[in-house]
Amino acid sequence: MCFKKIIFAAALGVFAIAPFQAQTQTNQIRPLTLEEAIQLALQNNLDVQIERFGPQIAQFNISGVYGAYDPTFGVRAIKSYRSSEGRFDPVSGLQATANETDREFYDVGLAGALPTGLTYDFGGIMDRSSGNTVQGGVQYAPTASVDLAQPLLRNFWIDATRQAIWVNRKTLEISELAVQTRIMEVVNRVEQAYYDLIFAIENVRVQEKALELADRLLSENKRRVEVGALAPLDEKQAEAQAAASRAELLSARRELQAQENLLKGLMTVSYSDWQKVDIQPLEKLIAIPQKFNLLESWQKGMALRPDLLQARVDIERRDIILRYEHNQLFPQLDLVGSYGRNGLDRHFGGSLEDIRNETSPAYSYGVVFSIPLSNRGPRSRYRATKAEKEQTLLVLKRLEQGILMEIENAVDLARTNFERVDATKQARLYAEAALEAEQKKLENGKSTSFVVLQLQRDLTTARSEEIRALADYNKALAQLAFFEGTVFERNNLTINVK
Repeated sequence: MCFKKIIFAAALGVFAIAPFQAQTQTNQIRPLTLEEAIQLALQNNLDVQIERFGPQIAQFNISGVYGAYDPTFGVRAIKSYRSSEGRFDPVSGLQATANETDREFYDVGLAGALPTGLTYDFGGIMDRSSGNTVQGGVQYAPTASVDLAQPLLRNFWIDATRQAIWVNRKTLEISELAVQTRIMEVVNRVEQAYYDLIFAIENVRVQEKALELADRLLSENKRRVEVGALAPLDEKQAEAQAAASRAELLSARRELQAQENLLKGLMTVSYSDWQKVDIQPLEKLIAIPQKFNLLESWQKGMALRPDLLQARVDIERRDIILRYEHNQLFPQLDLVGSYGRNGLDRHFGGSLEDIRNETSPAYSYGVVFSIPLSNRGPRSRYRATKAEKEQTLLVLKRLEQGILMEIENAVDLARTNFERVDATKQARLYAEAALEAEQKKLENGKSTSFVVLQLQRDLTTARSEEIRALADYNKALAQLAFFEGTVFERNNLTINVK
């Protein structure tokens, strides 16, 4: 009963494999190098495209904060009229004169701030009054003035605007490093997927060879059973092995399709365009010896890892915030001053002449001092910011420790996988020799189909392990470069994240 199920599964496998082969034959073959795969991923990968908006947004934020230094220009034009009727005063017996005043007021000003914290306000006023309450019937009273205020303690070496500018500059650095991190991640994923795809393709070939061996043995056993030189049980064992080999081939082909789809997803924003495309990797799985130096790898990781550089820039960003909060602990002490010229005349030109001749100057200067009695808010914010920085320093230390451990593990893995390459090659050679010898013994009647079948399975496993070791070694080298932060150097990439 068991053998009938296996034979039935094998028959299904034959029909299942045939449509698959027919389908793939209609697909377009796309030869692809690893370099091309990386370039396509960097051009089309959605993760990279999303991350690239970070520096743009940070740059816009910096420009927006600089807007605090843009001067403000203002104009006012006001016309007013006032009148009062004349009334009789019963006490004095006099008749009060009716009053009438017509006034026009024009004000022009330019105000702003400088990066030193100095605030300025340039103003010009023209006040025209007419009526019976105005001496001479009409008067022009222009004024030109400037008011200045310079902080000397709080908001002197840093204020909210300068803090925002410097913090946003650090945020820009962090976002640019985040883009580098994302690009490195994508490149590493492409390398891993590319080598896994090569393994999947080679593994399909290994399983096809295994099925070929199983079918050949099955055919030979059938012939021997027909002539009475072999027991029927040996034929059933060969049939079971052939059915199992077909199942393994189906699994290998399914894994190949999954690995191919994974690589396609990394390289395109329009996955459906690649549906009828079969990728043909042009790289070969070879094991190029490498010299591993743990100390040098550690130094590279400490100097090049973008995520570590991000953490260090974040410390600098928190230093700026801490500096601002410390400045806010000081009292407010501002140096203030103003200067102006006034004019007054019945004629417009005469009033302006007063301004030019500094007929009626006015000025003031002094200091303004204020201090909150408790200062509880600034002190609490300063202590909280200081604690956050200390916490971030510990996070940085933990990240550095983790990177050292990742690099050491990656170096050990690369060394081990390189040794596996030779070991699995020798194992495959021994398996081939053992199977060849046992097949000759079977032909001479000195062995059994069971032993040959077992050696066929061993050879298939050895072949698969050999290409797996080659793929793992190349993947380990890519992973080591990722942990060191040398992905761009390894793949000869020049990245512009501006």
